[in-house]
Amino acid sequence: MATPARTSLGAPEWAGGVQPFAVTHAKMGMWLFLMSDSLTFAALLFSYAYVRNGSAHWPAPFPIMPSIVLAAVMTLCLLTSSYTMVQAVRAARAGATAKAVRWLWGTMAGGLAFMALHLNEWRMLWGEGMTPRANPWGDPMFGGTFYALTGMHMLHVLTGVVALGVMAARLARGRTTSEGIEIAGLYWHFVDLVWMFLFPLVYLISVRR
Repeated sequence: MATPARTSLGAPEWAGGVQPFAVTHAKMGMWLFLMSDSLTFAALLFSYAYVRNGSAHWPAPFPIMPSIVLAAVMTLCLLTSSYTMVQAVRAARAGATAKAVRWLWGTMAGGLAFMALHLNEWRMLWGEGMTPRANPWGDPMFGGTFYALTGMHMLHVLTGVVALGVMAARLARGRTTSEGIEIAGLYWHFVDLVWMFLFPLVYLISVRR
């Protein structure tokens, strides 16, 4: 009887010893999750664009000051957090655990600053009468689509902040590796990338003239 071929991991191929695309199963799982999540955001963005193009009274409620400037600051917070996330992964790979944890806290701070600014924007818009069912500037569907898109994204940011906090605690206790930090970083970069689509689509083409 022939012996099953064995991989470098020492496990038979039919027993799961082959890692697809030369990445670990955990990283592959994150990539598959991000692919499916990107479809969710793509559907939301397509729906927003469809409703916008089909409306004769789509509002342009965002003045340069303070709305666009505030959104630009929010964008800067996320871009900065992407940089700190890269540094956290680099430090973890180098075995500099304390430095990696500090960079992770910096990334979380960027995410929390983004959320604080976003919630303040929601508060101001709500005070002007923009709710999920109405707004004072035109098509009432704008409020619902705006809160759905930005709310879904902010939920992802919150999830990322919590996940990074857990990973920072585990790394400090020696319960995770640099790969775990890298996988968390993939999620965080995805969240930042989604905002790069939301910012122009929702804000920049809806500037009040």
